[in-house]
Amino acid sequence: MAHVLFDPIKLGPLTLPNRIVMSSMSRDRSFGGLPTALNAHYYAQRAGAGLVVVESTAVSARGVGWPNTPGIFSDAQVAGWRLVTDAVHSKGGRIFCQLWHCGRNSHVLTQPGGARPVGPSAVLPPGTIRTLDGRKPLEVPHELSVTEIGGIVDEYRAAAQNARRAGFDGIQVHAGNGFLLDQFLRDSANLRHDAYGGTPENRCRLLFEVVEAVCSVWDKDCVGVRMSLTNPTVYFLHDSDPATLVATALRGLGMLGIAYVDMVEGSTTADPATHELDYPTLRRLFPGLYVANNGFDGLAKAEAALASHADMISFGRLFIANPDLPARLRAGAALNPLNKDFIYSPDHRGYTDYPFLDGIVDP
Repeated sequence: MAHVLFDPIKLGPLTLPNRIVMSSMSRDRSFGGLPTALNAHYYAQRAGAGLVVVESTAVSARGVGWPNTPGIFSDAQVAGWRLVTDAVHSKGGRIFCQLWHCGRNSHVLTQPGGARPVGPSAVLPPGTIRTLDGRKPLEVPHELSVTEIGGIVDEYRAAAQNARRAGFDGIQVHAGNGFLLDQFLRDSANLRHDAYGGTPENRCRLLFEVVEAVCSVWDKDCVGVRMSLTNPTVYFLHDSDPATLVATALRGLGMLGIAYVDMVEGSTTADPATHELDYPTLRRLFPGLYVANNGFDGLAKAEAALASHADMISFGRLFIANPDLPARLRAGAALNPLNKDFIYSPDHRGYTDYPFLDGIVDP
């Protein structure tokens, strides 16, 4: 029986061999913010995905949320990412860089010069964040001025240029999971009364400006956006009218002409149905490709979403334990269990040591 999930699809200048996206997932193995040969090996193992999206990658030192996450704002980081992109390309894969700014989800112990993290408004977020001294409570962020917002847009543009130098095939702008762009989008974190706050259109302004900046460096057919506008995440963001916010964002991104949106449908921290919207209807507002994300645990659910409204399917944790996930799904083979004790270990354990379908372990 043929399955749409394994059909090729055009993504801008790329022809993807299947509709499987490896979701961006933080793995915390880029010590000092530098990707290494270990990271290159990990991503190359998973190059069978139609598209690999790398973990959240900071656009600046102020954009870093916690230790051992990668950046793309220095020459050394560009060189490290070149190891990764070369490794993935050597396996015939395609790889996008996810550009990230943590916003208020950081700590003075992580920020350069001990500065306060930044956000759209001086609102204390609940929860804690990892630092080199262990988990610490989040702090009231510094409210960004309009001038400072312009500087952050410039950081995204520079990071997009660095991603070209590093050999990536495209860019995914991270506007979800409770980080800076998501903080501007949702009215629980954005209490501004200027051009960047208030109405859904104003709250989308920074996202649109960042996308325009990235598209000044990359062809728009090579740019996507990740959103999670009904996901409370561990940082407890919410919006009073998520359906209108999603519609506003999708219409605006459609007018910008980008290649795709990657939509986290529902909540990743609770029953996804708790925060369900009519995604098949909302999806029609965006003329580009639509990547459905969240809770896909195998072939059946993926095929149902493709038949309903999606063009591609984003798989997350299944890719951690199954480097050859597309081959396993195609064969109907058993999946490796996830070793939760080593998701964030500092070495190859729980990273590159999962067996392939033929039993080979290649750590």
